[in-house]
Amino acid sequence: MSFTRRSFLVGAGSGLSLLLLTACTTSEPVPTPSASPVPTTAVPAPSAFRRSNWSTDPFARGSHSFATVGTGPETRETLATPLLDRVFFAGEATSLEHPGTVIGARESGVRAANEVSVASEDGEKIAVIGAGAAGAEAARLLALYGYDVVMIDARERTGGRIHSIASDDWTTTVELGAWRFAQSADSDILTTLDELGVSTALVGQPTLVSATATAPADSTEGDSAGSDPNDADSLVPDNTVGTTALASALSWAATQASDVSLQDALDESGATEGASGSSIGELAGADLLGQQLASVAASYGAAASDLSSWYGFTPPAVGLPVISQDGTVEAAEPQYAVTGGLSALIDDSLDGVETFLSTTVVGVAYSDDGVSLRLGTGESLSVDRVVVTVPIGVLQSNDLAFDPLLPFAHRTAIADVGVGTVDTIWLQFDEPFWTSDAAVWNIVGGAGDIVTWYNLMPIMGEPILVGVYGGAAALRLAELSDDELVETALANLEPFLAA
Repeated sequence: MSFTRRSFLVGAGSGLSLLLLTACTTSEPVPTPSASPVPTTAVPAPSAFRRSNWSTDPFARGSHSFATVGTGPETRETLATPLLDRVFFAGEATSLEHPGTVIGARESGVRAANEVSVASEDGEKIAVIGAGAAGAEAARLLALYGYDVVMIDARERTGGRIHSIASDDWTTTVELGAWRFAQSADSDILTTLDELGVSTALVGQPTLVSATATAPADSTEGDSAGSDPNDADSLVPDNTVGTTALASALSWAATQASDVSLQDALDESGATEGASGSSIGELAGADLLGQQLASVAASYGAAASDLSSWYGFTPPAVGLPVISQDGTVEAAEPQYAVTGGLSALIDDSLDGVETFLSTTVVGVAYSDDGVSLRLGTGESLSVDRVVVTVPIGVLQSNDLAFDPLLPFAHRTAIADVGVGTVDTIWLQFDEPFWTSDAAVWNIVGGAGDIVTWYNLMPIMGEPILVGVYGGAAALRLAELSDDELVETALANLEPFLAA
């Protein structure tokens, strides 16, 4: 299905006027095109690269929500509460069980569509704001239920924080948003992708690599951790020090009278000190804990000082061990990478739905009689009900005004939910400069901000490396130019240079 900028009938009072709608806000950031900056490191320059920058995206202002200290399911439940049975809310931030995930966004779209169907009459006109995973699923169901549905999105594309890019200079589809899924937790999505003919690939287990990779050294635990990362025998699969510290901190936090940050739980429980006194081979305990927290930030988009120790790890992140509040640790679920274009999931949901792009909604006026949407052009669209799925970061920035103001409980909930950022950088090379067949590299130690890398050679046979980074690291790197970011990435990859 092709989505383009179109003209459509807008209700204004009792009459109709034919308008060509365009966005009046800052246009969507254009993904960084392929480039070949000259590296100052020994790592060769990539033949192509792409980056995401969700924190500066005016239509996202972050990649997803996270639980701050003192926020729990009741906060998200408040966010999801409809207003006068006219304004309904969906999006991953409103999900009680799976916040911050694609499956949570889709589930919220189902919930909102069902709430609309209970409150409305046949044939009503329903607007959905936001063509991401939540909005697309809500629109699909509402159209299926027989409503007159209009989808409106400020971007020039559908998908929201799902962003698939296929171009001639890449040997695969680049995913700048969500692209990794857990085998069990995301089984419905994986099944749907299979039915749509979208390829996925099983990702191997992560390994630990020293930032100062050296010749093999003796290990107190029987392996030469941190030696040549291209030597499979020298790699360590599990960060047992970091995982143990997190489990100890979360178990301690669960016994406290009030929620504290993950960092406070680590420090006050003694887990930080315990990790510092441990090691795996030549990998120091403090560095191992630092790597674990970098992986947490690259999954949840938040620093340990911001993440709730009670609800921050719900749901478990893809690729990380599952740690319950009693300190029980389970191995991470096998993860799959989407290699055939995740945006097909959105296109399938919106097939047949009237969709208008480059159309900014700047205001929502609601009453017992209906809803009026104020557009960036200054015109308005009258509908019976609306489903709002814009990201929590946009709601926090007040880019969408409500008349009357949202209830105090809603405004409080919006302010309390955290906005996290997880970004990726994709580097394609003419040929691999590494020989490691590990699929995921977790770099321990050093000062690099990009410490988690996906090696697509064993996954799909392509010399492509994908760096994933989040939280404070993502905000720092967002300030770099394209050339500066590539230089930073290549410097982080120096341990993987083949001898």
